[in-house]
Amino acid sequence: MVTTDKKLFLGGRLKRLRRDIGVTQARMAEELGVSPSYLNLLERNQRPVTAQMLLRLAEAYDLDLRTLSADDPGGGAGLEEVLADKMFADLGIGRHEAAEVAELSPALAEAVARLYRAYLDRGRMIDLGAFERPDGTPAVSSSPTDWVRDLVGSQRNHFAELETAAEAIVAALDADPQDLGPAVRERLLDRFGIQVRVMPVEVMAGSLRRYDHHRKRLMVSETLAPASRIFAMCYQLGLMEAPEALTRLADRFAAPDRATRQLLKVFLDNYLAAAIMMPYEPFHAAMEAGGYDIERARSRFGVSYEQAAQRLTTLSRPGARGIPFFMMRLDAAGNISKRFAAGPFPFSRFGGACPRWNVHDSFKTPGRIVTQVIETPDAARYFTLSRTVRRVSGLQAGLEDELVIGLGCELKYASKLVYARGLDIAAPVTVEIGPSCRICERPACPQRAAAPINRTLLVEEATKSVTPFPFAR
Repeated sequence: MVTTDKKLFLGGRLKRLRRDIGVTQARMAEELGVSPSYLNLLERNQRPVTAQMLLRLAEAYDLDLRTLSADDPGGGAGLEEVLADKMFADLGIGRHEAAEVAELSPALAEAVARLYRAYLDRGRMIDLGAFERPDGTPAVSSSPTDWVRDLVGSQRNHFAELETAAEAIVAALDADPQDLGPAVRERLLDRFGIQVRVMPVEVMAGSLRRYDHHRKRLMVSETLAPASRIFAMCYQLGLMEAPEALTRLADRFAAPDRATRQLLKVFLDNYLAAAIMMPYEPFHAAMEAGGYDIERARSRFGVSYEQAAQRLTTLSRPGARGIPFFMMRLDAAGNISKRFAAGPFPFSRFGGACPRWNVHDSFKTPGRIVTQVIETPDAARYFTLSRTVRRVSGLQAGLEDELVIGLGCELKYASKLVYARGLDIAAPVTVEIGPSCRICERPACPQRAAAPINRTLLVEEATKSVTPFPFAR
């Protein structure tokens, strides 16, 4: 029985749901058994969503009600970052006002964020003196990486068609997940005539994986660890077994240019490869039964820590959902090279991670998992775990880069995690974090690297503040 203690106004989420599934307002009203005018009132937040309507939505579209009714700060946080620009300082737009706009008009909030990114990119291009590509074609306003990240975020990093395709491939392989490599290698050879060769680093010339189409030879670098070699083979197998599914998805999302489309297809095939190595149902069942123990997953599926962590962010299948994790990968300089989320987390859209989050401290304790409870400016709390991983460079055997994987979920899920056992989750010691320093308004932060761009810097000769950048509040 679904009950509510307060009125639920979910107009923005209803609009977003209708847009994501591609139906008209009249069609959705018909499927829910209500009038189009009533649905219109719901979408405009002029009527609350009743418990009965929540049940109808769940039944009609196979929804997890937690995802529909849970707070989702992502859109508001993105718009808040945009409005923190000093050009808007005199307007006095508060965080709650930004969140309200994002809730009522999520597409409008996303349009403003895209426009702001285009504005920033344009400024960078002006600084570089670059207004077009070397081939003379116009430069797009958003980088391919940002476009694909935004798309993946809008899908909560779950692609049902690829999960289905992966399950068909796994069924055809009929192999033990702990010893998948030989089966994949055999299928590539028997079905597609593709030979797999492990090649010396000198021959690979900086590549980790290369497919020779004419000789039908997949070459993988000797520097790759066993799990990464299998991933490279699964990537190639995905391209051969499911080209229609990959092309269909790429067409549906309509990337703005060729470079972005190619990056999207690479991401989609990476997703497919991971789903082959870690099939949805067995992986989800193992995680639920084992308290989301990543080391156990590594042993059972023969994968790396990073591969298992990233797979955790994809468990959003209706009826078999896992904990909605978020994940980011960053280097020692704080540059974020991966960012995925199955649930709400206000990633900084235009900056790096907060220095108070101990994801940065993991470099001091290589190979060890470090936990922390953090609180974001909207008072949401998250349980996080961070650990270093090593990535081969491909340039020289034995040369590796050290990176950190930060993984987390809302604090309410922490009791299900093996990493939270023995900790006082009811009253945890919480560290307050924020977005990037230039838009964070937390006062007296000793790790602040810059003043907020929408606040006036206050420096006094006679006073030394805790923070190197005190500002007017």
